[in-house]
Amino acid sequence: MKSVEVRAGQHRYEALIGSGLLAQIGPLVRRHFSGDRCAVVSDANVARLLGAKVCDRLREAGFRPELITIAAGEGAKSIAQASALCEQLGAAGLDRSSFLVALGGGVLIDLTGFVASIYMRGIPYVSVPTTLLAQVDGCIGGKTGVNSSAGKNLLGSFHHPVLVIANIDTLATLPDRIWHEGFAEVIKHGIIRDAELFSMVAQACHWQPSDDNPNWKLARPKLALLVERSLAIKAAIVAADERERNDIRALLNFGHTIGHAIESAAGYGELLHGEALSLGMIAAAHVSVRRAGLSPRELDEISAALQAHHLPTALPPDFPRAKIFEALPRDKKFVNGRIRFVVAHAIGHASITNEVTMGDLEGAVAAL
Repeated sequence: MKSVEVRAGQHRYEALIGSGLLAQIGPLVRRHFSGDRCAVVSDANVARLLGAKVCDRLREAGFRPELITIAAGEGAKSIAQASALCEQLGAAGLDRSSFLVALGGGVLIDLTGFVASIYMRGIPYVSVPTTLLAQVDGCIGGKTGVNSSAGKNLLGSFHHPVLVIANIDTLATLPDRIWHEGFAEVIKHGIIRDAELFSMVAQACHWQPSDDNPNWKLARPKLALLVERSLAIKAAIVAADERERNDIRALLNFGHTIGHAIESAAGYGELLHGEALSLGMIAAAHVSVRRAGLSPRELDEISAALQAHHLPTALPPDFPRAKIFEALPRDKKFVNGRIRFVVAHAIGHASITNEVTMGDLEGAVAAL
């Protein structure tokens, strides 16, 4: 088992990474809570596979868990679902001494963390990410939220988990498309901060997670290393700038400005977050060539790395591009009408600039 410590202001917590951790979830969680009431929040797909197992292990440690299942998919990340979930917690008798367990992917963790931040004016939660995307990014950092009709993640709060349990074994259950999208965030971390990590992940992984795959046993330590290095990068950035006030944490938004707009333009759920991020990073790389000195060769390397993991690098010809530009000004990274854009000077080195224009963004989208 590997561990990454996350420090953010007064918050300190561990992200545990390894195999077999769900079997230990009861004792691991018991270290942090003396009470016994909790709710395990999961989506329909994950609950079917893991919900009963997690609840059983929590009961063995003396907890009284309530399993609450919500619909799978980006559509669940809404204020209506957050409200409904709060009602379910109240009906189940959870109070201020209770806690939540977020068991699922990034959408589920964002939603559950947000609900934990507002229910009874804030209760603790444990994050148990089950997808690669959530394990390498969304499980730490404290950002929680839901989407609105105006844009992605516009309703949210900062609320850190008490503990993160990233069980590598759950990746063996992922459909191909969900598996591949997680590499978008790993590649992003390499681009902004770690050229060696980028090189590690730039080649296609020839092992697909599956209990039937004889290579899976060998693959798990490699995956644990990728998760550990990605989380260590994010943890260091969050420690330096928890609330995104001095342009350090904003580096994590590389590719997200245009990526979020593409995701919104497509209609939430049509593109997975990692797929939209892949397109956003290609666009950001084009801007970086023009504004930050990124070499065309490195742009090609970024494109090749994304393609190696079956991620999109071009928009369909019939994509509603006009909707991208309708969504862009609503992005949180626009300040007083100016865009704070993350550019890469070279793979492994990025910064924030206010010099990017709408013309630059139009050119980048055209390049897609």
